[in-house]
Amino acid sequence: MEISENGFIFSDQKALLDIEAIHNYLSNESYWAKGIPLATVKRSIENSLCFGIYKDQEQVGFARWITDKATFAWLCDVYVKENYRGLGLSKKMMSFMIFHPDLQGLRRYQLATLDAHGLYEQFGFSAIQNPERQMGIVIQNAYDQGAE
Repeated sequence: MEISENGFIFSDQKALLDIEAIHNYLSNESYWAKGIPLATVKRSIENSLCFGIYKDQEQVGFARWITDKATFAWLCDVYVKENYRGLGLSKKMMSFMIFHPDLQGLRRYQLATLDAHGLYEQFGFSAIQNPERQMGIVIQNAYDQGAE
């Protein structure tokens, strides 16, 4: 799938992804994946449903869904480069993704965010009901030297 709007291309084609640019953003600019190794980014992309935003051949945004395409999807690694924020690109990407054929009919869509609750609420996300039922293992500083 691919759409074009106001000079930006929104696409689910993995062949268009600039993996080095994605790695650079995640490793150096994100709060959630600081120091993530390039090999880990490559493996995560290979095993996810990925979306990119492009302007004049430059990757300016990215998101990926970890999904079985039948029951569950987890949205993660969402970003728009700082100099492209405020243009509605996050909303457009969410609209593009949420109607993707591989994300239809699932029983649960989930994500975690520090500061973008307002964006995701516009697309039906809300605080987790019964959070006491959910559990997880969190590896703090997973990408620090020697942690892998």
